[in-house]
Amino acid sequence: MKTPTQRLARLLPAVAIWALAGTAFAQGVLVPQAPAAPPQDTLTRAATSVGIKRCLPAITRLATLTVQGSRGHDVLLDWDRKRPDDGPMFSLVGIQYPNAGVAASITAIPGDSGTCTVSAERISVAPFTCQSVAEQELKDYQMTRLLPIYAVYTDAKEPTSSVSLIDSPPGCLVIRRYVEYGWRDPAAAVAAPASAAPAAPAGQAPKRR
Repeated sequence: MKTPTQRLARLLPAVAIWALAGTAFAQGVLVPQAPAAPPQDTLTRAATSVGIKRCLPAITRLATLTVQGSRGHDVLLDWDRKRPDDGPMFSLVGIQYPNAGVAASITAIPGDSGTCTVSAERISVAPFTCQSVAEQELKDYQMTRLLPIYAVYTDAKEPTSSVSLIDSPPGCLVIRRYVEYGWRDPAAAVAAPASAAPAAPAGQAPKRR
Protein backbone atom coordinates (compact mmCIF):
# COMPACT_ATOMS: atom_id res chain seq x y z
CA MET A 1 0.00 0.00 0.00
CA LYS A 2 1.41 3.39 -0.99
CA THR A 3 1.94 5.99 1.70
CA PRO A 4 0.35 9.47 1.44
CA THR A 5 3.80 10.85 0.52
CA GLN A 6 4.17 8.37 -2.35
CA ARG A 7 0.69 9.16 -3.65
CA LEU A 8 1.45 12.87 -3.52
CA ALA A 9 4.72 12.31 -5.39
CA ARG A 10 2.84 10.56 -8.19
CA LEU A 11 0.21 13.31 -8.27
CA LEU A 12 2.64 16.23 -8.66
CA PRO A 13 3.77 15.42 -12.26
CA ALA A 14 0.13 15.19 -13.33
CA VAL A 15 -0.59 18.55 -11.73
CA ALA A 16 2.33 20.04 -13.65
CA ILE A 17 0.97 18.67 -16.94
CA TRP A 18 -2.49 20.11 -16.20
CA ALA A 19 -0.93 23.49 -15.38
CA LEU A 20 0.87 23.52 -18.77
CA ALA A 21 -2.25 22.59 -20.72
CA GLY A 22 -3.68 25.09 -23.25
CA THR A 23 -6.02 28.00 -22.67
CA ALA A 24 -9.01 25.94 -23.80
CA PHE A 25 -8.56 23.60 -20.82
CA ALA A 26 -8.25 26.55 -18.45
CA GLN A 27 -11.47 28.04 -19.81
CA GLY A 28 -13.25 24.75 -19.16
CA VAL A 29 -12.08 24.71 -15.55
CA LEU A 30 -13.16 28.30 -15.02
CA VAL A 31 -16.75 27.73 -16.10
CA PRO A 32 -18.93 29.07 -13.24
CA GLN A 33 -20.00 26.26 -10.98
CA ALA A 34 -23.21 25.95 -8.98
CA PRO A 35 -22.92 27.66 -5.58
CA ALA A 36 -22.03 25.38 -2.69
CA ALA A 37 -24.87 24.30 -0.45
CA PRO A 38 -25.02 26.23 2.85
CA PRO A 39 -23.45 24.35 5.76
CA GLN A 40 -25.78 22.44 8.02
CA ASP A 41 -26.38 23.67 11.53
CA THR A 42 -24.44 21.85 14.22
CA LEU A 43 -27.52 20.18 15.72
CA THR A 44 -28.55 18.67 12.38
CA ARG A 45 -25.04 17.30 11.86
CA ALA A 46 -24.92 15.87 15.39
CA ALA A 47 -28.37 14.26 15.13
CA THR A 48 -27.50 12.76 11.75
CA SER A 49 -24.23 11.36 13.04
CA VAL A 50 -25.94 9.37 15.83
CA GLY A 51 -28.60 7.88 13.54
CA ILE A 52 -31.63 10.13 14.06
CA LYS A 53 -33.75 10.19 10.88
CA ARG A 54 -37.50 10.22 11.51
CA CYS A 55 -37.62 13.59 13.26
CA LEU A 56 -34.61 15.09 11.48
CA PRO A 57 -36.65 17.45 9.22
CA ALA A 58 -38.34 18.94 12.31
CA ILE A 59 -35.01 19.23 14.12
CA THR A 60 -33.42 20.96 11.14
CA ARG A 61 -36.33 23.38 10.77
CA LEU A 62 -36.20 24.43 14.42
CA ALA A 63 -32.40 24.54 14.60
CA THR A 64 -32.06 26.62 11.44
CA LEU A 65 -34.50 29.22 12.76
CA THR A 66 -32.86 29.17 16.18
CA VAL A 67 -29.29 29.93 15.03
CA GLN A 68 -30.19 32.28 12.18
CA GLY A 69 -28.02 35.40 12.24
CA SER A 70 -25.68 34.11 14.93
CA ARG A 71 -21.90 34.42 14.88
CA GLY A 72 -21.41 30.85 16.13
CA HIS A 73 -23.10 28.04 18.01
CA ASP A 74 -22.49 24.60 19.48
CA VAL A 75 -24.64 21.86 20.92
CA LEU A 76 -24.97 19.40 23.80
CA LEU A 77 -26.92 16.33 22.66
CA ASP A 78 -28.68 13.55 24.60
CA TRP A 79 -30.35 10.61 22.85
CA ASP A 80 -31.30 6.96 23.36
CA ARG A 81 -28.15 5.02 22.44
CA LYS A 82 -30.02 1.72 22.05
CA ARG A 83 -32.65 3.06 19.64
CA PRO A 84 -31.56 6.50 18.39
CA ASP A 85 -34.22 6.80 15.69
CA ASP A 86 -37.12 5.59 17.86
CA GLY A 87 -36.34 7.35 21.13
CA PRO A 88 -36.47 11.01 22.21
CA MET A 89 -33.69 13.50 21.50
CA PHE A 90 -32.85 16.38 23.83
CA SER A 91 -30.43 19.17 23.00
CA LEU A 92 -29.06 22.37 24.46
CA VAL A 93 -27.66 24.88 21.98
CA GLY A 94 -25.33 27.71 22.97
CA ILE A 95 -25.56 30.62 20.54
CA GLN A 96 -23.17 33.54 20.17
CA TYR A 97 -24.25 36.93 18.83
CA PRO A 98 -22.01 40.01 18.50
CA ASN A 99 -23.32 41.53 21.74
CA ALA A 100 -25.12 38.70 23.52
CA GLY A 101 -25.23 35.01 24.35
CA VAL A 102 -28.39 32.93 24.05
CA ALA A 103 -29.33 29.36 24.98
CA ALA A 104 -31.88 27.20 23.18
CA SER A 105 -33.36 23.81 23.97
CA ILE A 106 -34.76 21.62 21.17
CA THR A 107 -36.52 18.30 21.81
CA ALA A 108 -37.92 15.78 19.33
CA ILE A 109 -39.87 12.61 20.19
CA PRO A 110 -40.94 10.17 17.43
CA GLY A 111 -44.63 9.30 17.38
CA ASP A 112 -46.88 7.01 15.39
CA SER A 113 -47.24 7.00 11.60
CA GLY A 114 -44.25 9.23 10.97
CA THR A 115 -45.25 12.02 13.35
CA CYS A 116 -43.05 13.78 15.89
CA THR A 117 -43.66 15.78 19.02
CA VAL A 118 -41.28 18.73 19.01
CA SER A 119 -40.51 21.58 21.37
CA ALA A 120 -38.10 24.49 21.33
CA GLU A 121 -37.17 27.07 23.93
CA ARG A 122 -35.04 30.17 23.37
CA ILE A 123 -33.60 31.61 26.59
CA SER A 124 -32.05 35.07 26.73
CA VAL A 125 -31.47 37.93 29.14
CA ALA A 126 -32.80 41.37 28.23
CA PRO A 127 -31.00 44.35 29.82
CA PHE A 128 -34.38 45.91 30.68
CA THR A 129 -37.13 45.31 33.18
CA CYS A 130 -39.70 42.64 32.32
CA GLN A 131 -42.41 45.28 32.36
CA SER A 132 -40.65 47.27 29.64
CA VAL A 133 -40.11 44.10 27.56
CA ALA A 134 -43.81 43.28 27.79
CA GLU A 135 -44.82 46.84 26.88
CA GLN A 136 -42.55 46.92 23.85
CA GLU A 137 -42.92 43.39 22.45
CA LEU A 138 -46.04 41.76 23.92
CA LYS A 139 -48.74 44.42 23.78
CA ASP A 140 -51.37 42.15 22.22
CA TYR A 141 -50.60 39.09 24.39
CA GLN A 142 -52.64 37.76 27.28
CA MET A 143 -50.69 37.81 30.55
CA THR A 144 -51.01 35.17 33.29
CA ARG A 145 -49.20 35.91 36.55
CA LEU A 146 -47.75 32.77 38.14
CA LEU A 147 -45.43 34.36 40.72
CA PRO A 148 -44.70 37.96 41.68
CA ILE A 149 -41.57 37.71 39.49
CA TYR A 150 -42.91 35.31 36.83
CA ALA A 151 -45.50 36.02 34.12
CA VAL A 152 -46.47 34.02 31.01
CA TYR A 153 -47.73 35.72 27.85
CA THR A 154 -49.75 33.95 25.15
CA ASP A 155 -51.34 34.90 21.84
CA ALA A 156 -54.58 33.24 20.71
CA LYS A 157 -53.27 33.26 17.14
CA GLU A 158 -50.33 31.06 18.21
CA PRO A 159 -51.77 28.62 20.76
CA THR A 160 -48.67 26.39 20.81
CA SER A 161 -46.29 29.22 21.72
CA SER A 162 -45.69 31.27 24.85
CA VAL A 163 -43.30 33.87 26.23
CA SER A 164 -42.25 33.75 29.87
CA LEU A 165 -40.74 36.76 31.60
CA ILE A 166 -38.91 36.31 34.91
CA ASP A 167 -37.64 39.34 36.79
CA SER A 168 -33.89 39.11 37.33
CA PRO A 169 -32.73 42.63 38.26
CA PRO A 170 -31.27 44.58 36.66
CA GLY A 171 -32.54 42.60 33.65
CA CYS A 172 -35.25 40.17 32.60
CA LEU A 173 -35.00 36.47 31.78
CA VAL A 174 -36.96 35.84 28.56
CA ILE A 175 -38.03 32.29 27.61
CA ARG A 176 -39.80 31.83 24.28
CA ARG A 177 -41.41 28.39 24.06
CA TYR A 178 -42.92 26.46 21.15
CA VAL A 179 -44.54 23.00 21.30
CA GLU A 180 -46.24 20.96 18.58
CA TYR A 181 -47.77 17.50 18.77
CA GLY A 182 -48.16 15.25 15.73
CA TRP A 183 -45.79 17.27 13.52
CA ARG A 184 -45.43 15.91 9.98
CA ASP A 185 -42.83 16.76 7.39
CA PRO A 186 -44.57 18.94 4.75
CA ALA A 187 -42.06 17.81 2.12
CA ALA A 188 -43.03 14.16 2.68
CA ALA A 189 -46.71 15.02 2.25
CA VAL A 190 -46.00 16.79 -1.04
CA ALA A 191 -43.88 13.90 -2.29
CA ALA A 192 -46.65 11.38 -1.63
CA PRO A 193 -49.18 11.03 -4.48
CA ALA A 194 -52.35 13.02 -3.88
CA SER A 195 -54.46 9.99 -4.64
CA ALA A 196 -53.64 6.50 -5.80
CA ALA A 197 -55.74 4.93 -8.55
CA PRO A 198 -57.45 1.74 -7.34
CA ALA A 199 -55.88 -1.42 -8.68
CA ALA A 200 -57.92 -3.36 -11.24
CA PRO A 201 -59.13 -6.80 -10.17
CA ALA A 202 -56.99 -9.72 -11.32
CA GLY A 203 -57.63 -10.59 -14.93
CA GLN A 204 -59.45 -7.33 -15.66
CA ALA A 205 -57.93 -4.45 -17.58
CA PRO A 206 -58.16 -1.01 -16.01
CA LYS A 207 -60.98 1.12 -17.36
CA ARG A 208 -60.14 4.01 -19.64
CA ARG A 209 -61.53 7.44 -18.96
